[in-house]
Amino acid sequence: MVVRSSKPPRSAMADKYQRSPQRRDGHFQNPAPRPAQSLGKNLRIIWNAFFNKPAGTVPNGLVPVQAVSRVQLDAAPNRSLFRLGHSTMLIKLRGSWWLTDPVFAERASPFQWMGPKRFHQPPIALRDLPPIRGVILSHDHYDHLDRQAIQYLASTTELFLTPLGVGDRLIEWGVPAAKVQQFDWWQSVEIDGLHLTATPAQHFSGRTLFDHNLTLWASWVIVDDDLRLFFSGDTGYFDGFKTIGERLGPFDVTLMETGAYDAQWPYVHMQPEQTVQAHLDLRGRWLMPVHNGTFDLAMHPWQEPFERVLALAAECDIPLATPRMGECLDLASPHTGERWWRKAEAGAHVQWESALSLK
Repeated sequence: MVVRSSKPPRSAMADKYQRSPQRRDGHFQNPAPRPAQSLGKNLRIIWNAFFNKPAGTVPNGLVPVQAVSRVQLDAAPNRSLFRLGHSTMLIKLRGSWWLTDPVFAERASPFQWMGPKRFHQPPIALRDLPPIRGVILSHDHYDHLDRQAIQYLASTTELFLTPLGVGDRLIEWGVPAAKVQQFDWWQSVEIDGLHLTATPAQHFSGRTLFDHNLTLWASWVIVDDDLRLFFSGDTGYFDGFKTIGERLGPFDVTLMETGAYDAQWPYVHMQPEQTVQAHLDLRGRWLMPVHNGTFDLAMHPWQEPFERVLALAAECDIPLATPRMGECLDLASPHTGERWWRKAEAGAHVQWESALSLK
């Protein structure tokens, strides 16, 4: 694989970026500045992530995946959600399909030969997806923005909704500019009767060592008449959840980051206790934990996010939806789902052909 440099985004929207309340000194920032970390601490984190992983961060056996067919999707009713892995969800609303943070690559990495590798095959290949009305992106990290997937979807997708700057990356990759809409926090758009709003998150951005925070990150609110959905993207816990809940809630289903957390980086990813608190702040009803079960991105056992959030949700009397990868969830009437992560077959090996292959 040829690794291409990632130039700082440049577009006709540059002046708008400068006017964004989130942009200061040429970079996007969180409302509460991220605490400074020493170079030594950062190097220790990187060292531990590569060379000092504890046991259990990768499944010993096969992760259960329910294959999804085009026939099944064509017959799916409105308000169906299919979890495809990590933070990638395929959602049918008002007769059209929407895709969040599409990642179909074998690795969440700029390289095909190193970096976090998928635990499971995507339930459906890119080539088998239905026409997509819109892709909704939360930020530009590799586990949320897959360049090859975007380039394939460019011809079959009508719209790409992104935070400021992320759309410029898409345009640089060949997505027609007319298909790209970029948003600052609290900016909204109405499409086919759906109301979509980019909302705050506490995170960071960048795909190289040289483009830190040159693009914005966001969560998203999707409103379809009486159905309200919240998609967290990546975020640490912050008081913005309460504000979002007050302004745009309550929510029928929250798709909440629950995974890739660690005490060493509390500012950018939530512990399960914080996920549950954020759900309560948002005034959510059903909680669906995402950002887990697909990539090894932290130091915790791969199944730990499910077990912890399951126990916490029970303590708080929060209904929890845990569909397996590829299982359909009725957003109008969610179900709990099985504890599928407990059923991985010990000793089996995950082998699969990349779903990105078009052959």
